[in-house]
Amino acid sequence: MTLTRPKPTTQIQNVVASVVTNSTLDLDEIAATMPNVEFDPEQFPGLVYRLKKPKTATLIFNTGKMVCTGAKSEKDAKRAVHKIVKTLRESGIKIPGRPAITVQNIVASASLGAELNLELAAVTLENSMYEPEQFPGLIYRMRDPKVVILLFGSGKIVITGAKFEHQVPEAAEKALNRLLELDIVRVPEGEDWSEE
Repeated sequence: MTLTRPKPTTQIQNVVASVVTNSTLDLDEIAATMPNVEFDPEQFPGLVYRLKKPKTATLIFNTGKMVCTGAKSEKDAKRAVHKIVKTLRESGIKIPGRPAITVQNIVASASLGAELNLELAAVTLENSMYEPEQFPGLIYRMRDPKVVILLFGSGKIVITGAKFEHQVPEAAEKALNRLLELDIVRVPEGEDWSEE
């Protein structure tokens, strides 16, 4: 029985976006007027604003900078920031213009559909590091797209450092192709993963 090799299945786990509002923010005032916030300046200099939809946590600093985490897409990260800015404005907090939102990191998980020979990968895969006594995964630094991929013997991978969503499946596919070239993938018996 032969099958065409499966495409890696990827799933975004976290999108981290930074925000610049170009205004200073009074965190005490925000904490006093806003629901769903946590603020303990003795423990942490920022305020934590949690949204249920999209489910995110945004760190807000008095410098006017924010960091939104927990979104499952670029769109959700931007939606969360716009929702928070709108709520702040409705509460009387002055935020001029349109805040600059920049995606800093996208973390995704994926399955390559087959086990990997990490010992072979450690000696044949360029830009990689493998120290199984310290960490069970191999660290692979891909240049294009510029991401770091953690490879596990099970065929599961974690992609981190992507700046755009389209880089996630691109990185997974490129990694799989490179691993197949180097004969690192343990293709299940009876399957043919050659390109058509």
